[in-house]
Amino acid sequence: MRNGAKTGLITGVAVAMLAAGGYGAYSLVGGSDDKGEPSAKKQRTVVAEPPTAEQATAGAKDFLDAWAAGDLAKAASLTDDPATATTALSAFRDQVKPSGLTLAPSGPATPAAFASATGTPSPAKSTTPAAAATPGATDSASAAPSAAPSAGPAGVLMGFKARAEFEGTNRVWDYNGFLSVVKMSDNTPAVHWAPSVIHPHLAAGETISVQPLPPLAGNVVDRNNKALNSPSITPLVATVQAKVAKLLADQNKDQSDNGTGVVITNTADQNSVPDRLFTIVDPKPPKPFKLTIDATLQAAAEKAMTDLGGKKGSIVAIEPSTGQVLAFANAPVTGLNRAFQGQLAPGSTLKILTSTALLEAGINPDTPVPCPTLSSNPKKIPNSFPDAHPNNTLQQDFMISCNTAFIDQGLTSLKPGALTTTAKDVYGIGLNWQTGLPSFDAVVPDAGTNKDEQAMQSIGQGKVQMNPLAIASITATVQSGTFKQPILVAELPQQKAARDMTPDVAGKLRQMMAATATGGTAQEVMAGISDNAGAKTGSAEATGIATTNSWFTAYRGNLAVAAEVEGGGHGVDAAGPAVASIIKAAGTR
Repeated sequence: MRNGAKTGLITGVAVAMLAAGGYGAYSLVGGSDDKGEPSAKKQRTVVAEPPTAEQATAGAKDFLDAWAAGDLAKAASLTDDPATATTALSAFRDQVKPSGLTLAPSGPATPAAFASATGTPSPAKSTTPAAAATPGATDSASAAPSAAPSAGPAGVLMGFKARAEFEGTNRVWDYNGFLSVVKMSDNTPAVHWAPSVIHPHLAAGETISVQPLPPLAGNVVDRNNKALNSPSITPLVATVQAKVAKLLADQNKDQSDNGTGVVITNTADQNSVPDRLFTIVDPKPPKPFKLTIDATLQAAAEKAMTDLGGKKGSIVAIEPSTGQVLAFANAPVTGLNRAFQGQLAPGSTLKILTSTALLEAGINPDTPVPCPTLSSNPKKIPNSFPDAHPNNTLQQDFMISCNTAFIDQGLTSLKPGALTTTAKDVYGIGLNWQTGLPSFDAVVPDAGTNKDEQAMQSIGQGKVQMNPLAIASITATVQSGTFKQPILVAELPQQKAARDMTPDVAGKLRQMMAATATGGTAQEVMAGISDNAGAKTGSAEATGIATTNSWFTAYRGNLAVAAEVEGGGHGVDAAGPAVASIIKAAGTR
């Protein structure tokens, strides 16, 4: 951005969000009219009546003049919340550090103009922004603007033009600002304080400061340096790059390519993306941005989701030896990244976790574990088939996905909290993964001594929440024997699990999954791809969905894949073919 250029007008702020905290919430100390007690002071409060046009103009100008002159105490005293205003104005001075600041009133502004500048709808027939809503919103993934007005005394919306200068550059930062002027009980005007007075993108809980700016993404390439132009990935590249830059910066990685600029950040939300407002020093020209994605598998994943015929679903492929994400896709392509952020019961695919805990408790694949028609917990749970299998072994129960066997054996052999502990210590569930994209940390809560909740968790229902990223990672851990946290960029740090499963347990799990692929519920889908492979089917009940969600996970060689399809039925009906298509596209690895 060259000298005198305008920054883009403000985006992502709702008109109703200009002011926070609500009028009438502040009580200020002002001068006394009691001449007999010159030291006495009385409180000033915001009144319902709006200021006159002259008062609004004067109030805005006096505040802006004091702020521009660096008299922050005076500027803050001209607001309805001097303490908060002092803190915020001081933070702007200390963290943005402009060498010069010009603030020029531009007169009354309409809600429509404010909404147009910020890219959000304006409330119909409103003359001022409401006071009680949260102000501002950034372009980050966490921003959720709301234009719903709230009741409050009337204020007058005023605009101003801001220009900030910085040492070492002839670039200037120009932006349009807005503030609301209210009337106080002593018949004086005051600026209603809100973070958005400083910049319309700034919301409560966010900070504005000068920060390093990494180069914007160049050509996005896959692990083999092939160009990537994926419907699921392309819209997320900026988010990946911003998160990767922050994670690498936190590790003191080389930042010599970075520039500097003014950004808004939300430190409380690790998944938010910094909002770049102005570039002071340009970063170096972008280099190709390499992801761990395999272009061939990504194309197969996209096709698998398209082939769902309009059903919602998602799929993830992981390289077990490294944890690198090889492909992911969603249906629909737009909206929630279900593959990483879904919060769904995974059904019987979680029996991999339950089997891990049982094997570590001393149960073996050939241990007799009857499969009755109903479980033994107080709220009886059936199987998806009518017959009992009283002479089954654990492996046979796994192959046919017998709910009652896993429930009863879990209640007998596992201590309370065993699934939660195993999920975290062996599979890294709940370790705050930093994959390169916002992701939901899967949840296996401690069921305590509640036998019904224990029963539901052992078959992937109840309060268990997963997504294909988590289930693919569990399957990858079985294949390799060691948890490798999923990542989208090879240089990212990876969380480590507390321990590896023993080679004996890993071998038995692979044996059980291989048997399921060749002779169990996954046999039909895995036909022709059963060499060095294993699988597990799943179906999960969900509130508001008549047909169960379809889940399927499998590995072959150095590839692990998991998918879910909302309302897809049994695992082999919808998710299974999607997973199989990725494995077939990969060939042998």
